[in-house]
Amino acid sequence: GGMGRISQRLTKLLVSSTPPSQVKSIIRHQAQVDAVRALSLDPTLGLITPIVLSLDTASVQEFTDVFTGCDVVYFIAGWKPGENNQNAEEITKKVDYEGAVKVFDAIEAVKDGATPHLIMVSALDIRHPEKIPEHYTEEDIAMSERLRKDIPSFMHWKYEADKNLAKRQGFKWTIVRPGGLTEDSGTGKVSIGRTHLGTVSRDDVAKVLFLLATRPKAAGLAIDLLSGPDDVEKRLDTFVEKGETDFLG
Repeated sequence: GGMGRISQRLTKLLVSSTPPSQVKSIIRHQAQVDAVRALSLDPTLGLITPIVLSLDTASVQEFTDVFTGCDVVYFIAGWKPGENNQNAEEITKKVDYEGAVKVFDAIEAVKDGATPHLIMVSALDIRHPEKIPEHYTEEDIAMSERLRKDIPSFMHWKYEADKNLAKRQGFKWTIVRPGGLTEDSGTGKVSIGRTHLGTVSRDDVAKVLFLLATRPKAAGLAIDLLSGPDDVEKRLDTFVEKGETDFLG
């Protein structure tokens, strides 16, 4: 999902870090190559390698070839609720579930060197519909029920993908579960872990994804994420150290 709005923010953070990261950005169309390269302040440095592959048609082996030698793989692809609702079931199953499973299989198939750590972007409140978190208020429950009525395919297939991932033992993985995404400027202030339902800026989601690249202890955790009162880095480290996942299964 290299051209997604979170992905673009994350790519900028990765290539501007000290030292800068080398980024392979998987995109769907050749026409997006120049735009991806332009995410670097100095494209001549060659820090971003655009790779045109489709989750729909590319093979597991093609993804394995790309992932070989990587430290981290980010999965930020997915159907956007509200777009093309007539085909929501088909598109969501193909991208958010089957595409995700293809990536899981591809990472497991990496044999040359270390297996990458997968950091998967899911969504807040993705769970078995009968497993209501104990900390939810009546307002949370009502909002959750509305979501399941408004975007049932999204909630179902995201859950199936997360459930599949949670059973994997062949590689390290972390699930990030942001609330409703906004275009607000990032504040660096968040709520992480056992959150209520609400919103978070794409800027702050990208920051959490960036920080997780250097936090291997986050493996096996699902992390609820909203805008909130706490410093993002300190709160993330506290959550990771506690080691209590937000995915209820």
